[in-house]
Amino acid sequence: MIKVKICANRSIEDAKMSIEAGADIIGILVGQEHNSNDFVDQYTAKNIADFAKNKCDVALVTHLTNAEDIIQLTKFIGNNMIQLHSDINEAEVEKIVKELPQVKLVRLIHISSDGKIGTDYEKMKYADYYLLDSFNLKTNQVGGTGLTHDWNKSRELINKLNKPTFLAGGLNPDNVETAIKLANPYGVDVNSGCKNNKGIKDKEKVKRFIDHAKHVKM
Repeated sequence: MIKVKICANRSIEDAKMSIEAGADIIGILVGQEHNSNDFVDQYTAKNIADFAKNKCDVALVTHLTNAEDIIQLTKFIGNNMIQLHSDINEAEVEKIVKELPQVKLVRLIHISSDGKIGTDYEKMKYADYYLLDSFNLKTNQVGGTGLTHDWNKSRELINKLNKPTFLAGGLNPDNVETAIKLANPYGVDVNSGCKNNKGIKDKEKVKRFIDHAKHVKM
């Protein structure tokens, strides 16, 4: 069954909502360099991770590019996954792997709306998973854009990659089934597509998203 990651949990209430709906992974954003309203401080992140422990996997999603900063955050927060949402040097990634061998790494591959790959993923030496996501240069957003990309192109890339790959970018409860059928990813990741018009996680949207993702008939 496809894995579902609900990203940008900003409170224990968000995490509880995601976990009760059946999320396999929750994402917590700490360490901001690009435009986003979803980042929290490390203390909030630790509270969320403590709540979610043994209930689901917890991913630290970060823009940071300094290994020591990321290592210290992970040790403090207690997450068991790190999603590197930045153009981080592989030498820094190597430091993370050596210091935290038990923590799984998710590496970002940017895809434009017309399917062009914006990341030289072949230079990535370390990855347990890949994540394909849209980007928006106009707003300086490297995730949470609400923009989709060409899922047929995504499938072509997923078929080439040698790691389990998550699909993200503009997914919502109404299109996630189509996206899965077209791209055939290992998992899906959602942020803005499960928010209400106030930018807050919507319980009904989260539940529908997970239900639709986990009951796709291929």
